[in-house]
Amino acid sequence: MYYDLLAKLKNAEQAKKETFLTPFSKMDLSVAKILSQAGYVGDVQKKNVGRREYLEIRVARGKKTHMLSDFKIVSKPSRRLYVGHENLRPVRQGYGIAVISTPQGLMNNKDAKKNKVGGEYLFEIW
Repeated sequence: MYYDLLAKLKNAEQAKKETFLTPFSKMDLSVAKILSQAGYVGDVQKKNVGRREYLEIRVARGKKTHMLSDFKIVSKPSRRLYVGHENLRPVRQGYGIAVISTPQGLMNNKDAKKNKVGGEYLFEIW
């Protein structure tokens, strides 16, 4: 799940790693693409090592990138949280993003509000 991806990203950034590998899943690929568009990660590539598929994620470095300080899992298997587009608020006064699972796919809170779609409120990252 994406919980593991977020923890690995935070640990790689704190350890000043350039890249890290995580097992491939379509959900993780979608989350990584959203984080790449927001500037939290750099390049995302799918790699095959033997029979296994992995995602190789480059940790973003530079002036135009965001430093990941923390994340918060909002919707959990024990308690799902759904929001409508009118209830979406900025994360950390606009310095973070939230990822929403909508009928049109995963998107961040700004795109979901602009497209007027709601869905499951997965997590926040800042």
